[in-house]
Amino acid sequence: MMANTAKASPVETFEFIDEVTKIRFQALSKELRCPKCQNQNLADSNSAIAIDLRRELYELLQQGKADIEIVNFMVSRYGEFVLYRPRVSGITYILWFGPALLILTGIIVVIVIVRKKSVVNENLTLNTQQQKKLQQLLQAHQVDASQKSNTEKK
Repeated sequence: MMANTAKASPVETFEFIDEVTKIRFQALSKELRCPKCQNQNLADSNSAIAIDLRRELYELLQQGKADIEIVNFMVSRYGEFVLYRPRVSGITYILWFGPALLILTGIIVVIVIVRKKSVVNENLTLNTQQQKKLQQLLQAHQVDASQKSNTEKK
């Protein structure tokens, strides 16, 4: 028989000075990612580090720190991974647009190669005027060759 066990998670109760600070706490805890969890923010995670970070967040808010100061503190301590929405920089542009540029470059290369091959194929095929001229030259050559062989036999 299996016993149904519920995992008890600690309930954190923070006392805020005002409603604005409480709303800021909730917004920041949803905006910051838990460093241990793959895809959970601080508000949703029950890991030990998330609990510590929520406590740290609360203390920073109580000290009167601005949201940007808190975010910068967390980034300096845990890296860009802690942000759900990473800051826009040269690296993020490369990560976002790099694959599309590679695909576009590949398409352009394929188009150029196909066009070059079609131009080469067009140059290899003879138009009707060139075919007639070739036939005339071949016939003239055959006539000359047969005349030479006849004169050599005599």
